[in-house]
Amino acid sequence: MRVLLTGHTGYLGTVMAPVLAAAGHEVVGLDSGLFAACVLGPAPRDPVGLAVDLRDVKAEHLRGFDAVIHLAALSNDPLGSLAPELTYDINHHASVKLAKLAKDAGVSRFLYASTCSVYGASGGSGLVDEDAPLRPVTPYAESKVRVEAEVSDLADDDFTPVYMRNATAFGFSPRLRADIVLNNLVGHAYLSGEVLVLSDGTPWRPLVHADDIAHAFTAALEAPREAVHNRAFNIGTERNNVTVAEIAEEVVAAVPGAKLRITGEAGADPRSYRVDFSRFRDAVPAFDCKWGVKDGALQLFDAYRRNNLTREQFERRFTRLNWLSDRQAAGAVDATLRHT
Repeated sequence: MRVLLTGHTGYLGTVMAPVLAAAGHEVVGLDSGLFAACVLGPAPRDPVGLAVDLRDVKAEHLRGFDAVIHLAALSNDPLGSLAPELTYDINHHASVKLAKLAKDAGVSRFLYASTCSVYGASGGSGLVDEDAPLRPVTPYAESKVRVEAEVSDLADDDFTPVYMRNATAFGFSPRLRADIVLNNLVGHAYLSGEVLVLSDGTPWRPLVHADDIAHAFTAALEAPREAVHNRAFNIGTERNNVTVAEIAEEVVAAVPGAKLRITGEAGADPRSYRVDFSRFRDAVPAFDCKWGVKDGALQLFDAYRRNNLTREQFERRFTRLNWLSDRQAAGAVDATLRHT
């Protein structure tokens, strides 16, 4: 298929583009480039791309594509909470507009990167499936809930939206993110010798490797329409439903000499949930996750060491909130997160 991949110079997009290409698809990117410079190690080989802000997408950008894979977003809870109006403008309104334009342009399949964070404070100890109540606790997760609901209304015989509720991503990408839990803990351990957990370690987190996300989207792209049409899917594996303390213990095992310190200073975290991922496996039997938390921690440590990750890079370049703050301070990005 000819696929438009939004956010192709982001953390997940940089991993997904070559996976799609290796599967035989023609990939064209669309990205404003806010995080294109956030590279650790050799520069990735990006597909041909359109340098367009998601808020500025027009019908002509979407003509001639069989599918749109929509990853582009303000991509974490702290950033969304800092600028909730921008989160809704970009993650919600611009995403719904993109879907409408895609449908009008004759795009037949629209894969939307949602999140398991839509379950929020799920309560209870059972596994959460796609029919569970949605209880988002941040503007980021709320924006995802709104997009799913509004894009669902566009579904018809010619337009198939699919909502991919990714677990918390981890793993190495040439465009690294250090502000997601496993990547962050391995970075702290590598740079300081300490695995620092600010919560009490008890919250549950469902994790999924960036490479597994890329293959899940490829499988959903290629699946029979009736298997995925207008459906939400949790993306991950039950094997990676782990507590923050368990994640930290894997990091201690992966990073030689690292010591664990759980402070609890951040207090109770309402985002705690374990997730059932069976619906996607049943709908698309060819897919299964390959990466566990242990292997991901080892991969990250090796990548940090090989590429000589520095503390300045870790804290500024690869932390989304700090990177954008620094870009604004340098006059490269304005208050609306547009390039100046």
